[in-house]
Amino acid sequence: MLSAGIVGLPNVGKSTLFNAVTRTHKAPAENYPFCTIDPNVGVVTVPDARLDALAKLSHSQKIVPAAIEFVDIAGLVKGASAGEGLGNQFLSHIREVDAIVQVVRCFESADIHHVSGTIDPIRDIEVINTELVLADLASLQKRRDRLQKEVRAGSKSAKAENAVLEKLLPHLDAGKPAVTLSLTNEEKAIAREFFLLTSKPTLFACNVAESDLVAAVAGRGGSESRQKAAAGDRGYSAAQNVKAVQDYAKNHFATEAVVISAQIESELIDLNETEATEYLRDLGVTESGVGALIRAVYHLLGLRTYLTTGEKESRAWTIHAGDKAPQAAGVIHTDFERGFIAAEVTHYDDLVALGSFAKAREAGKLRIEGKDYVVKDGDVIEFRFNV
Repeated sequence: MLSAGIVGLPNVGKSTLFNAVTRTHKAPAENYPFCTIDPNVGVVTVPDARLDALAKLSHSQKIVPAAIEFVDIAGLVKGASAGEGLGNQFLSHIREVDAIVQVVRCFESADIHHVSGTIDPIRDIEVINTELVLADLASLQKRRDRLQKEVRAGSKSAKAENAVLEKLLPHLDAGKPAVTLSLTNEEKAIAREFFLLTSKPTLFACNVAESDLVAAVAGRGGSESRQKAAAGDRGYSAAQNVKAVQDYAKNHFATEAVVISAQIESELIDLNETEATEYLRDLGVTESGVGALIRAVYHLLGLRTYLTTGEKESRAWTIHAGDKAPQAAGVIHTDFERGFIAAEVTHYDDLVALGSFAKAREAGKLRIEGKDYVVKDGDVIEFRFNV
């Protein structure tokens, strides 16, 4: 199972967010730096309203959603790449995850200490990024030094590796994460063996106060007048912080930033679905920010979902973007892939709009696909196989 590490400076809401995402009280969330030392790990189901519709259509007895793993990692401070704080331990934990969710504090609170004393989301992001880049630079420089003897000896593999190093080092030295460097598929395969911290896909979670959430969400992409009208001076400040993070994420990482309120999400943990919906409605919010965050991380990891449905269960199956039908079949059972014959495919949108498999077949929306078919997110599939 692929995993995403929740990282950030101390006291930005990482452990509170982890508890909200996993719907537990597993991680201590106290108001002091390094409250978290050992990583907390939790398996998280991916919200998918399509399963409810399919279960209703098929009269399924149960629903099985997709899942990913989240890891709550200790806070990082300036100098971590040189061992400050829990630096070396922190970096080793990041190295083990597949993607990074960087939590950025966008809220003011006199009661919650900030390690730098003031709220400045872009400064905080750059502290984290600088430490990750410095750690990668040190790692690559050591690797290049070890490699030179083989390069001089004429080793083709060493020369190919060294060529990738020579592209990465100036890129990192300019303060840019490895994930933004344009490489060929062959170069990417070589770079994966370096296990760089900044090569991991990253998204940002803008943590805002409960009183700022509606304004921060409303302010995304809106005009200043709309933002001011949404929430007054305090909300406008939060919206500005969120917009700054979203712009930074887009321009420096080619990624997105989602808005969450860890404070609100932590209050939803002990509520049932109906109570949680009413609570959010009273706040003027239509959906929990955690749901959007989980889905964003799922796609960030390069994961996609195809669906199966029947009286026994409606289920979401996890595949990688670009997987073909036999590979998708193998997720259910290796025998399905080994003996793959064909896939009977319709798309969720077509199936629900038409109301049944029979009507989908009549409308020509239920088709037979072979081994070269690339499975799409939202495909509803039944496999034919023989072993």
